[in-house]
Amino acid sequence: MHTLLVAANPDPGSLTHHVLGRLEAALQPGSVEIADLSEERFDPRFTPADRRAYHEGGNYPADVMAEHRRLERATDLVLVFPVYWWSMPALLKGWIDRVFVNGWAFEHSPASGLRPKLQHLTTHLLPIAGDDSGAYERHGYESALRTQIEHGIVDYCGSRRGRTAFIYESEQLSPEATVRGVDRAVRSISEALQARLAG
Repeated sequence: MHTLLVAANPDPGSLTHHVLGRLEAALQPGSVEIADLSEERFDPRFTPADRRAYHEGGNYPADVMAEHRRLERATDLVLVFPVYWWSMPALLKGWIDRVFVNGWAFEHSPASGLRPKLQHLTTHLLPIAGDDSGAYERHGYESALRTQIEHGIVDYCGSRRGRTAFIYESEQLSPEATVRGVDRAVRSISEALQARLAG
């Protein structure tokens, strides 16, 4: 097993990066790789070259091919991200737009329809939310986020759904509650990954 942790937050002192470090430590001595999209200056902009590659199902830009190689090494992908406007940050969305493309993550044509291609991968989500779980439940935010990512991206590409573990109230003035939330989420994801390794 090889786990790729992908994080999208421009602040290296953020809770996102703290969680990333905790998760990496919890998965030791397993094989773990970190993709810090902000630190690596990944360009999330979908360019004309990306558009051509999408339609052709190949001839991808070099930076996209590098991400493909990382994902091909991985058995598990964990997306660690702050929730912005009830969704993922633009940097992470741009990474998915450019990397999870036709010809690699799936194949689609009018003649043959959809053929998912990421069956080797299990995808886990660790969203870091500023609001409390009650607000997410009342307004349907958690359901909407899960539908968008779990169904709209993970299922579409044929990846297996892994564990989704929210950290709520990340911006509240209760460090104890934040610590408990981080502990729960890291334990949930690491236990899911260790169970796969044992199985």
